[in-house]
Amino acid sequence: MTTDVVPILRVSDASRSVAWYRRLGFEPVFEHRFEPHLPAYVGIRREDAQIHLSEHVGDANPNGLVYIWVDDVDALGAEFGVAVDDQPWAREMRLTDPDGNRLRVAEPVAGAVDEGNTTVDETGI
Repeated sequence: MTTDVVPILRVSDASRSVAWYRRLGFEPVFEHRFEPHLPAYVGIRREDAQIHLSEHVGDANPNGLVYIWVDDVDALGAEFGVAVDDQPWAREMRLTDPDGNRLRVAEPVAGAVDEGNTTVDETGI
């Protein structure tokens, strides 16, 4: 059995949010509305990572926080014009989406120990 954890982020305009998350390499995989005039619920994916974006009030608290592991944080830092900081566990940058949700995007540092006390090897695993 596979276990997947999918964060849900509150957004005010799903179309605008999908366009913003595309800059991080996410692509939409579904959009659901109970009726055409009702709020959207959208799933986006980048490789095996998923995030759900919801316009529904009450689905998620505003200003959520998601940690995203990537292979090339420097390219994304350049895309967004933000600095990449060196941490003991990773090279990391901080972003805020148009709705105030916070993202920490990081690339593992070989030999570092992650928060689960697991040593990260050269492959980032």
